[in-house]
Amino acid sequence: MSLISQNAIIKNNKVKKKSKRNNDESEEPSLLEDREEVLENEGLDGDAALSLKKRKKRNDAEEKRLLVEEELEMQKLGNFLFGSLHSPVEFGNVVEDENENGGLDVDDSALFVMDRSGNKDVSVYGDDEGDQVDENGDKQRKPAWLDDEEDTVVNISKVNRLRKLRKEEDETEISGSAYVSRLRAHHAKLNPGTGWANLDSKVRTYDSDEESEVENGAVVASGYENVDDILRTNEELVVKRGAKLLPRILEYSRLVDANAEDPSNGPINAVQFHRNHQLLLAAGLDRKLRFFQIDGKRNKMMDSIFIEDCPIRNASFLPDGSQVIVSGRRKFFYSVDISKGNVDKIGPLTGREEKSLEVFAVSPDSRTIAFLGNEGYILLVSAKTKELIGTLKMNGTARSIAFTDDGQQLLSSGGDGHVYLWDLRTRTCLHKGVDEGSINGTALCTAPVGNLFAAGSSSGIVNVYNKEEFLGGKRKPIKTLEHLRTEASFMKFNHDAQILAICSTMQKSSLKLVHIPSFTVFSNWPPASKTLHYPRCLDFSPAGGFMAAGNAAGNVLLYKLHHYQQA
Repeated sequence: MSLISQNAIIKNNKVKKKSKRNNDESEEPSLLEDREEVLENEGLDGDAALSLKKRKKRNDAEEKRLLVEEELEMQKLGNFLFGSLHSPVEFGNVVEDENENGGLDVDDSALFVMDRSGNKDVSVYGDDEGDQVDENGDKQRKPAWLDDEEDTVVNISKVNRLRKLRKEEDETEISGSAYVSRLRAHHAKLNPGTGWANLDSKVRTYDSDEESEVENGAVVASGYENVDDILRTNEELVVKRGAKLLPRILEYSRLVDANAEDPSNGPINAVQFHRNHQLLLAAGLDRKLRFFQIDGKRNKMMDSIFIEDCPIRNASFLPDGSQVIVSGRRKFFYSVDISKGNVDKIGPLTGREEKSLEVFAVSPDSRTIAFLGNEGYILLVSAKTKELIGTLKMNGTARSIAFTDDGQQLLSSGGDGHVYLWDLRTRTCLHKGVDEGSINGTALCTAPVGNLFAAGSSSGIVNVYNKEEFLGGKRKPIKTLEHLRTEASFMKFNHDAQILAICSTMQKSSLKLVHIPSFTVFSNWPPASKTLHYPRCLDFSPAGGFMAAGNAAGNVLLYKLHHYQQA
């Protein structure tokens, strides 16, 4: 027992020293060696010792094989990452069985691609597993990816600033792609490109019987003989009609007051835009006639004229833009030449004894000025000579007048509750009809396009008529507007007759904007901030983009109507 123990301890020490010298040898062969030495010391031999030697040899062979395989695996991994550094490719040497030597077990079909470029219907990515079959049985390529916005739904009716993207009044939700495309289209609408700066125009020839002529690659609109005629005016060659104005909500924003550089010291009684879209006149009881250049930011004052002996009650451009007619509660009126700056005092009119010529209207053809006179008379004055050329007589007192869009006819109303239609060429009354619900007519307004006209009364009732139906004897108006509580003092259609402004000077913020296609008022107008004060007058810019309103506080409020792109 003592011999075995001593030999075992000695052998164990030897094994420990040997393991320190050779860290790469496995633990199992050392134990087998220990077991063999122990058996030899005990005197045991025969089959047991032989079996232990065989197991040792097998373990050594297995260890060598594992080391070789590990080395080959590392070499192949290095070749895959850094190239064939250790074993460069030698042409002519074929490895018959790569997998047995440690090669990657990969199917050959995954390493090669069949070239099918001659047949476009066959995918070059192996099997056509990603193809889809449509309704007709044809194969279609599967999309590489799907955008999230395809499944996104945007509600454009809840947010005020998104309502302008609607194409129909009852449209509420659109897809994400449609939302993006409409935003891009709206951006392009607000920021038109500079196509005029392109130099790629080509000379082409066209037949002379075509509707439009083309010279030097530029399409010339009808009415212009050559390209030089286009450059002689700043008027728009093509007027694009936008989408219809939607009811209920009017998209607008307030800008800097038009007369911010020189506010009036008295009520504003007249505001009007010039035909060039940028010039605005403002006049009031402070006897000053002011002109402003409207840009929505600064609104620079261009000039002012002081009329000493006439508090201004009414002022208007001639439609041709050459003169301004100014009047008040005087027996005379003034004519201001814009280009020369001359101010001419005209009157009293020959043969007339009117003490006030404060109410007048100018015909759209710039040929006639109509003043309201005493005892139902309407005085017709030539815009060129400023002389009296005729009179018209109503049965009652005359309170309001308005020219039709062609300038050949005149509407009037007054104290008898009737509306008169006059022919200015023959100076005769074509028709006389009762204004339904009106006792005393106080305001008239005609649409610049179409056959509509509006008649207001002292009770605040505004009736909208069709002129052709009115001439045919129909007494019923198209629509009766009952949104004013006091006398209808002033009315105005915008340039495309989609908006009608009606106001009363006797009540604060009593200014309503009516959507004509639906005959409903805009619910978000007037503003809730009470900034309108007592409105006195109003005008729309020639293209509808701006709206100016004068009030009794001497301010000219300026608003931008976002539906109209141009001013």
